[in-house]
Amino acid sequence: MNRPALPTRRRGAVRLLLTTATALALVTGCGGSGGSEATDAKGTKGTKSTGGFPVTLTSAWGTDRVEGEPLRVATVSDGDTSIALALGIVPVITPDVEDGDPVAPYKQRALDELDVDRLKTYDDSDGTDYEAIAAAEPDVILGMNTWDMDADYAKLKPIAPVVTFRDKKHADTLTWQERLKTAAKALGRSEQAEQVIAANREAIRDAAQDNPVLKDKTYTYTVVHPEQITFMSYAEQDPGVFEELGLRKTERAKNYTAAKNGVSLENLDQLEADVLLVTYPFGDEGLLSASELENNKLFRSLDAVRGGNFAVIPSENTLSSAIAYPDALSASWVVEELTPLLAKAARGK
Repeated sequence: MNRPALPTRRRGAVRLLLTTATALALVTGCGGSGGSEATDAKGTKGTKSTGGFPVTLTSAWGTDRVEGEPLRVATVSDGDTSIALALGIVPVITPDVEDGDPVAPYKQRALDELDVDRLKTYDDSDGTDYEAIAAAEPDVILGMNTWDMDADYAKLKPIAPVVTFRDKKHADTLTWQERLKTAAKALGRSEQAEQVIAANREAIRDAAQDNPVLKDKTYTYTVVHPEQITFMSYAEQDPGVFEELGLRKTERAKNYTAAKNGVSLENLDQLEADVLLVTYPFGDEGLLSASELENNKLFRSLDAVRGGNFAVIPSENTLSSAIAYPDALSASWVVEELTPLLAKAARGK
């Protein structure tokens, strides 16, 4: 089934997010096999840094000082690679998160915009490969989207300045915008970061305006995990893109928390909402299959299901994981992919 076309206004905003930084890009010459454009003596193309140096960054593990404009950037997570690409930077080395699988659509689009065939990667199946990162000779190492900095920092710092969290709890609590801005400061790309954030804000605003059917509709978002059906849209859950597009949580959301979010088969009526969204990111390894849940008698009796106000968020194209872990590169693509699903479910049969 073909995905509904985006309104021209929103397509422009989505594309702007991926091209804003590219037009101002710092592209490292050793970042990939593409990039046939001529570069200057520093191996860069586009405009120079917009920030002042040196930059001193204090993290939970120590203090790092970036003396001058970084030209060679290494990353320790896919989210950090997204930050670099969103700012128009091709990392000299990144973890091989795809491991033979197709590149996520939003990342591939960014690579195409930057005229890069593929990224240089290291095998991260046993954790961060410090030797591979050292061999790439980075000027700075991005670690704004990692849970492994306790183990990594002491081994990364001798290689290059490490850009990471000010507080350990920020590994879970920082928004993608905050991560982007912290990294951009160290890279001298604060102006570009603000442009990326503004473009994403425009994409969301346009999507909401183009789909008034979403305004004030209640929603429940549930994920079928291996051990339970999880009520993901609990009261204190970051509302993220759902509520930015006009939806709001149900009254039942207050019954759930991050520590208490399981829904039993006997209580599937707890999922009731104007718009019901389910995803199966673990496939056959989930608690139950899509057909088992969607043929469940109680589930089928829900008004949202009977009225056609039910949608499955696909995991095959990485949409469900991008919703769970938004970053500087995926955020606008999520709006592009998710909005038609939400609007169709909000309209119902």
